[in-house]
Amino acid sequence: MEALLTPHSLQEGHRSTTALLRMRILGLDVGDRRIGVALSDSLGMTAQRLTLVTRQRLAADIEAIATLVRQHAVERIVIGLPLTLRGEQGPQAQKVLAFVEALRTQITVPLELVDERLTTLQGERALRETGASHQQRKQVIDQVAAQLILQQFLDRHYQRSPDANERDA
Repeated sequence: MEALLTPHSLQEGHRSTTALLRMRILGLDVGDRRIGVALSDSLGMTAQRLTLVTRQRLAADIEAIATLVRQHAVERIVIGLPLTLRGEQGPQAQKVLAFVEALRTQITVPLELVDERLTTLQGERALRETGASHQQRKQVIDQVAAQLILQQFLDRHYQRSPDANERDA
């Protein structure tokens, strides 16, 4: 049986991919007006939409994320970095990086940035295929983008897991 990854084991340098997949991970899509939030299941296989944080002021935004971390015993946060199509950091990426630095001063769990290019577009397309109205899509698009960011992260780590072949058999 694999050991669960704890904050203590992270400090000790434990980097098992399998252990990464046994903890709750929060996914964030940080925008100017809203932060979409998704949460992994306890097995680290699926990401579900969790909530939407309406941006207020930086301290309140960070406290809202810190509250979610405590409520759901989150041990890692994955944050989408909106790179340009060329893979460069534009103005929005700079805003996200500033938010991450502020978050890092208040949250002790590891933070990981991941390329989120096109996740909002993918989410919009998926919602359109469900027949959701424009108003319905507008209400959940940030959560869907966070869900896609987190799911892509989970899929990358699940595929690299040494136990992945055993689970698929």
